[in-house]
Amino acid sequence: MRFKNTYILAVLLISHAMISAQVKSDSLMPWKLKSLYSLSGTQSSFVNWNAGGRNNISLIGSIGASAYYTKDHIKWTNDASIALGGIKYLDNISGVNLQKTDDRMDLSSTFGMKLSQDFFLTVAAGFKTQMVNGYTYPNDSVVVSTFMAPGYLNLALGTDLRKGDQFSVFFSSIAFKSTFVLDDSLSKVGAFGVEKGETFRQEYGAFVKMKWNKNLAKNIEMKSKLELFSNYLNNPQNIDVNAELVFVFRVNSLFSATAQWNLVYDDDINIRDSAGNFGPRTQFKSVLGIGISYKLENN
Repeated sequence: MRFKNTYILAVLLISHAMISAQVKSDSLMPWKLKSLYSLSGTQSSFVNWNAGGRNNISLIGSIGASAYYTKDHIKWTNDASIALGGIKYLDNISGVNLQKTDDRMDLSSTFGMKLSQDFFLTVAAGFKTQMVNGYTYPNDSVVVSTFMAPGYLNLALGTDLRKGDQFSVFFSSIAFKSTFVLDDSLSKVGAFGVEKGETFRQEYGAFVKMKWNKNLAKNIEMKSKLELFSNYLNNPQNIDVNAELVFVFRVNSLFSATAQWNLVYDDDINIRDSAGNFGPRTQFKSVLGIGISYKLENN
């Protein structure tokens, strides 16, 4: 009898665990979760190297995560991209021995209600900033950017054309772009388009965001994004551009290589070039790396 009672208790416990797991699984069914953690780097050393060079080691760590919710007439997408990297020179040459090579925090969210098969009435939000101080090397004594200087917050109401989770085009004629410069030394000189001494700037205009992600091959993934903003009240013909293109090449479940290109243009941001000219400039960044990565995804 004791064995029978024990057996019945065990069956009940196992059944309860299975039901709980099923309920938990069902509760996550509307959610599609995906994340990629990677760490890549290089190391270079020179001994009597005629072509020259400096001993160095560089590392870049990044996290890319997404959470998509789809149920009935509601579609809610959330994306996060965070990266930080630097290079350390290992020789005894005077000058800058540690500098930043990548630094970004990019969060976005869209909440849409279906109007037809592929169209949604959508509220979109986006936030961008960096995490540590930035300098114009080789001068590492004057901070030219830092956390929330600049910081950008975008809010928009519009329509969204979606083809699954891979392709979307969002358009809004009611968009707000907020620029924050929460650093006294930078706000004092009117950096990033704010008035001198101010820490905040608000713009009103039209906003377009296009996103296209695609698996080009079994182990090759492409991610692309293009954002355009036109300020109704100040030079609407001068369109702010933020573009990103990323390729991820997976060698196996642990090793991968990435190639990333970013292009930014904002006529409110003045940059001094190598010739000493001061004014708006097209900004371009390229990051190539190979290292270890770990991917988590629910199906």
